[in-house]
Amino acid sequence: MAAPETSTAAVPTLYTNNTLRNAFGGVLSFFILLLIGVLAFSIRLFSVIKYESVIHEFDPYFNYRVTQFLTKNGIYEFWNWFDDRTWYPLGRVIGGTVYPGLTLTAGTIWWLLNSLNIPLSVETVCVFTAPIFSAFASWATYLLTKEVKGAGAGLTAAVLLAMVPSYISRSVAGSYDNEAVAIFALIFTFYLYIKTLNTGSLFYATLNSIAYFYMVCSWGGYTFIINLIPMHVLLCIVTGRYSSRLYIAYAPLVVLGTLLAALVPVVGFNAVMTSEHFASFLVFIIIHVVAFVYYIKGILSPKMFKVAVTLVVSVGLAVCCAMLAVLIALVASSPTMGWSGRSLSLLDPTYASKYIPIIASVSEHQPPTWPSYFMDINVLAFLVPAGIIACFLPLSDASSFVVLYIATSVYFSGVMVRLMLVLAPAACITSGIALSQAFDVFTRSIKFQLPGESSDAEVNVGEISSATVEAEKTEKPEEIPKDRPSRKSQKKEREKVEKPSTKAKAEKKRLLALPLEASAVSLLLLVLLGAFYVIHCVWAAAEAYSAPSIVLTSHSRDGLHVFDDFREAYAWLRHNTDVDDKVASWWDYGYQTTAMANRTVIVDNNTWNNTHIATVGTAMSSPEKAAWEIFHSLDVKYVLVVFGGLVGYPSDDINKFLWMVRIGGGVFPHIKEPDYLRDGQYRIDSEATPTMLNCLMYKLSYYRFVETDGKAFDRVRQTEIGKKYFKLTHFEEVFTTHHWMVRIYKLKPPKNRIRGKTKKSKPKTSSTSSSKRSGTKKKNP
Repeated sequence: MAAPETSTAAVPTLYTNNTLRNAFGGVLSFFILLLIGVLAFSIRLFSVIKYESVIHEFDPYFNYRVTQFLTKNGIYEFWNWFDDRTWYPLGRVIGGTVYPGLTLTAGTIWWLLNSLNIPLSVETVCVFTAPIFSAFASWATYLLTKEVKGAGAGLTAAVLLAMVPSYISRSVAGSYDNEAVAIFALIFTFYLYIKTLNTGSLFYATLNSIAYFYMVCSWGGYTFIINLIPMHVLLCIVTGRYSSRLYIAYAPLVVLGTLLAALVPVVGFNAVMTSEHFASFLVFIIIHVVAFVYYIKGILSPKMFKVAVTLVVSVGLAVCCAMLAVLIALVASSPTMGWSGRSLSLLDPTYASKYIPIIASVSEHQPPTWPSYFMDINVLAFLVPAGIIACFLPLSDASSFVVLYIATSVYFSGVMVRLMLVLAPAACITSGIALSQAFDVFTRSIKFQLPGESSDAEVNVGEISSATVEAEKTEKPEEIPKDRPSRKSQKKEREKVEKPSTKAKAEKKRLLALPLEASAVSLLLLVLLGAFYVIHCVWAAAEAYSAPSIVLTSHSRDGLHVFDDFREAYAWLRHNTDVDDKVASWWDYGYQTTAMANRTVIVDNNTWNNTHIATVGTAMSSPEKAAWEIFHSLDVKYVLVVFGGLVGYPSDDINKFLWMVRIGGGVFPHIKEPDYLRDGQYRIDSEATPTMLNCLMYKLSYYRFVETDGKAFDRVRQTEIGKKYFKLTHFEEVFTTHHWMVRIYKLKPPKNRIRGKTKKSKPKTSSTSSSKRSGTKKKNP
C-alpha cells in the first residue's frame, strides 16, 4: 500500500516542477524579448549619434511635410488637401494619392505625447518612428515563428530581424518612409493568419483583416499579402490539407479585408478591379466549392454523394468559367492587362526597361548583385536552406506557409533590389528555425552523452509515465467497480503501453545523438557564426546605412569633411526667392525642394505624370534656347542642377542624364539617345558629340568649371571635360554652393517684341533712354 502512496505523492511534485519551469521560461522569454526590442531600437540610432536628428533621403521629406500639415490642420483638411506647390501647373490631391498609414501613425503618436504633456516636435517623432516600429516588427516575428516552430525558434528569429542590415537600411532613425511601419504590418498580418489557421478562431480572423487594412493604409506592397495567402490556401487544398480552420482563416480576410481596403482613397475600387487582386477572388470561389463538397459528404450516403459532387463540380466549373470570362474581359480592356507598371516589372523584369523608363531609372528598382545579398542578409543566406529543410520535419500548414513565403520573396528580391526588404523577415524566420533546431540537436547530443545523463533520462521517462498513470487512477475514484477492469489486466495493458513507449523514446534519442566532439565543435562554430553576424550588422548600421543623403561626409588624410550643400542651396532658395517662384529640377529633388525651400516645383518623386517628367527631361536635353522656351512656358524662374564633378559625388545629374534623354524621348521623338553617344559610349570629354556638348544639362553643370583647377577635371567621370570655355545666353548663374554640388540658375527675362510698324517718334530724352535699355538687353533672347 505504501508504493502507490509514494508515486501518488510524487505526481504533484512533478507537475509543480513543470509549472515552475514553464513560468520561469515565460518570464525569461519576456525579458529576452524586451532586450531584443531595446537592441532593435538602439542599433538604429547611429545616424542621430554620429550626425544629427534629421530626416533622410528624398521621399521621407514629403511624408514629413504631410505629417506637419496633418498635425497643424487636422484629419479632415488632410483628406481634402490640394497641394498647389507640386506638379505646377497641375497640382496634386494629397489625400487621395498617398498611403496614409505612416502619416496617421506618426500624427497619432505626436498627439498622444502632447496629450501627456511631452512636448516633442513633429520632426522628432518622425525621426524615431522607424526605430520604434522595428522593435514591434521583432516582436511580431517572435509571435509568427513561435506559431510555426516554438518559442526557441521565435526568439532566435526575433534577434536576427532586430539586426538584419536589409531592414536597418529602411528603418534607421530619420528614415521616415512607408516601409518603416509596413514591415511590421506585413509580419503581424502573417502572424494573425497563421494563428487563425492553427486555432480556427473567428476573433483572430477579424484581427487579421484589421491588420491587413493597416497594411493597405501603409504601403503599396500589400498586394504581396493578398496574393501570397491565396497561393498558400490553394496549396493546402491541392495537397489535401483542407480544414474548417483554413476556411475561417481565409474567407473573412477576403470579404472583410477587401471592404476595408476599398475605404483607403488611394486604393478605392482598385481592390476589386485590378489584376493584382483577382487571384484572391478565384481562390475564394474554389475554397467555397471545396467546403460545400466536404459538407455534403458528411450528410449524404456514398451513392448520393457521387451524384451531388457531379452537380456541385459542374455548377462550380460554370461559375469559375463565368468569372474567368468576366476577368478576361476586364483585363483585355486594359492596355496593361489590368496590372500596374511596377507589378508588370516584377512579373517581367524586362518590361520597365522596354516600356516604362521612369520605373527603370530608379536605382532601387534595379536587380541586385550577388554581393548585395551578403551585404543585406549576410550569413542568413547560408542558413535559409537549412531552415527550409527544418520546415519539412514535420510539414504543417504553418511551416508550408513559411516555405512558400521564402520562395516567393527570394524571387521578388532577385527582380528588384528594393524587395530585399521583403526577403529579410522570411530569411530571419527560416534562419531562426534552422539555428534553433541545430542548437537543440547539438545540446541534446552533448547532454545525452554526459556520464549518468543517459540512464537518468530513461528513468525520468519511466517515472513520468508511471506517475501519469497513477494520477489518472487518482483522478477517477468514483467509477463504478464493475466497469473497472481487473488489476491484472490493467497491469498487463499498462506494461504493453509503457515499455514500448519508454524504449522507443530512448532509442530515438540514441539515433538523434551526435558524437560529443562533433556536437561541441558544431556549437562553437554556430557561436562564431553568430558573432560574425553581429559584427557585420553593427558595422552596417554604423557606417553603411546611417549617413543621411542630405548631409554627406568623407574621410581623408585631413580628417572628416562634411558636405552640407543641399541644405545650403535650399536655404538660399527659401530666403532669396519669392514665395510664388517656380523651381525646375530633375524629379529626384522635388520633395526636398518643396519641404525645405517651400517653393513650387514642376515635378517631384511621386512620378504620377510621365509626360510632365518627360517635358523636364526634354528641356535638360535640348540646346539652351529651346530649353529656355520650354521652361518659360511652364512659368519657371529658377533651374536647379546637382553636380558632383568637383568633389567626386557620383549621384549627380550628369550620371542621371541618359535617363532624362530616354524618358524625354519616350514622349518627344525628336530626342534620340544615339545623338548623345559616341560609338555607343556616354562621354563628356573632347570625344563627346556636339549634341551632348551643347545641351542645357552639360552647360549648367560645367559652366565656369575650368576656373576651379584650370583643367576642368571631372573627378566622377575621371576625365577632362570637352567644352571648357562657353557663356550662357539665356540663363544666369545666381548661386553655387561651397563644394559646387548644387548650382542654381535664373532664366533671363525675354526681350520686348514690337509687332507692326515703328511707333511714332518720342521726345529725345525718352528715345535715348529706350535705346540704352535695348542695348542693355541685347544679349537676352
